[in-house]
Amino acid sequence: MLDQMTLYPVADDVLFAPGGRVVIRTYGVASAASTEDGRSPVSYRTWVTGVREQPRYWRWGHFEDARSGHREVLEWLTGRGPRPPAAITG
Repeated sequence: MLDQMTLYPVADDVLFAPGGRVVIRTYGVASAASTEDGRSPVSYRTWVTGVREQPRYWRWGHFEDARSGHREVLEWLTGRGPRPPAAITG
């Protein structure tokens, strides 16, 4: 499955906390399937690892949304803002 996808890095951050390390990564994900115009559709996702019992996955529609969403997740994890909407737990 991964060999049929292309990942485009958007932003990466690492937070060091007393309980360990928290990694926030935002990528554009393009599948091998192309649209009618020949371009691969790209979806944007933010993954958070190292945090238990909290949302760990967000989806964004566009590059600009992914960049600002990544910043919102970072602010939420550092206590400087509310939890971003559209979180998928699991």
